[in-house]
Amino acid sequence: MHTRSLVALFALLGALAIRSYASEPALATAAKDPQIQWGACPEFMPQGCRLAVLHGDPGKPNADVFLKIPAGAAIPDHWHTSAERMILVAGEMRVTYRGQPTVTLTPGMYAYGPAKHLHSGSCGKGAGECVLFIAFESPIDAHALE
Repeated sequence: MHTRSLVALFALLGALAIRSYASEPALATAAKDPQIQWGACPEFMPQGCRLAVLHGDPGKPNADVFLKIPAGAAIPDHWHTSAERMILVAGEMRVTYRGQPTVTLTPGMYAYGPAKHLHSGSCGKGAGECVLFIAFESPIDAHALE
């Protein structure tokens, strides 16, 4: 194949790739946005827990959610099939991964949770409810310790 043909082919492939990305709209939202639809959390989570899907399909890889926990509530031991990447948006949350020291997250802090690693948490009373942004790599699930 000639050099010009290769350049033209790569330009076409690049244009097609950009077009496919452009078909998905960009998104920006805040945890206090009244348009967010909050739903129920798994049954083992504390009363008043709410979950909102921000992007993606929870049954497929790469979904993003907000998790809202009432002030003073405790999240019991549980694990996820997926790794999770988290940023605390509001409140003060203590997170403990089994075998590791407890970490206190404050707004803006990032945390990474490995797949299938047992963990628990609690939302402090003094800073109000906790809102946690979580990005999951695999479909979303949560398994309580039985």
